[in-house]
Amino acid sequence: MAAIQRFSQRSFLYGRLAMMFCAIFWSTSGLFIKLVDSDPFFIAGARSFIAALTMIALRRVFMRNPFRGIVSALRTPAFWVSGVAYSATMTSFVVANKLTTSANVILLQYSAPVWAAILGIALLKERQRAENWIGMALVLAGLVIIFHGSLASASLLGDLIALASGITFALNSVCMRMQKDADPAYSLVLSNVITSFFALPFLFSGGPGLSLPALGAITFMGTVQIGFASILFAYGIKRVSAFAALIIACVEPVLNPVWVFVVTGEKPALNALIGGSVIIFAVVFSNMAGQPAPKVRQ
Repeated sequence: MAAIQRFSQRSFLYGRLAMMFCAIFWSTSGLFIKLVDSDPFFIAGARSFIAALTMIALRRVFMRNPFRGIVSALRTPAFWVSGVAYSATMTSFVVANKLTTSANVILLQYSAPVWAAILGIALLKERQRAENWIGMALVLAGLVIIFHGSLASASLLGDLIALASGITFALNSVCMRMQKDADPAYSLVLSNVITSFFALPFLFSGGPGLSLPALGAITFMGTVQIGFASILFAYGIKRVSAFAALIIACVEPVLNPVWVFVVTGEKPALNALIGGSVIIFAVVFSNMAGQPAPKVRQ
């Protein structure tokens, strides 16, 4: 019994560490996107192509049966919707980073849990608790604060695309829940393949003339920021609670604008800091107050 408990504790610890490093790697996306002066669709496609190869290679190295359960995943409609939704998330995230500040993008995308709650009501018939509705109201207040500033700074289009990224991210998470015990890595690989295919027309417009640092940035994003981070996410999400994963994920919206400011000097607007703080508080509050999983109507 003691041995089982120690194993469980180690598994939880490794899961937390995996989610922590995943969030840190994810937080570098805004910086490296800013450093690559190229077509955003090319950036999204190139990094996803490298990411898909990285994830497949890592699974073959570290797993005895890297493709177990893939046939049943291919037969699930939610698997395909999840792949398309996350592909749209990654692409719109890159485009938004070229049109507005990294702080605005990551904070607006972090509203995803609220949209996931709304989609959960519509698609999974989940019953939301009072704290979830309070969280939704607070998130909407945070969005109003951020968009109020974007109207004055001419970054409205970028902010709207960033918000769309949060909504498609939420759709992806709901579809992954609908797949129950399926390996989340399969959906992530599919999304990167879709993104790569979509970006093919932009290959020649964005690829030629890239500097060596830009190529290095795209390679890092593909191998580490998406590829390796996705493997860590798939490993960690099965070993920690949804609440623990959410708290650890808060590292990403905090660090993302910090990396960008340190390297490029891009300062987040005051309204983004205030609105973003409201969003983060709302997401954490709604999950902290209602840790039990929502009930599903039979």
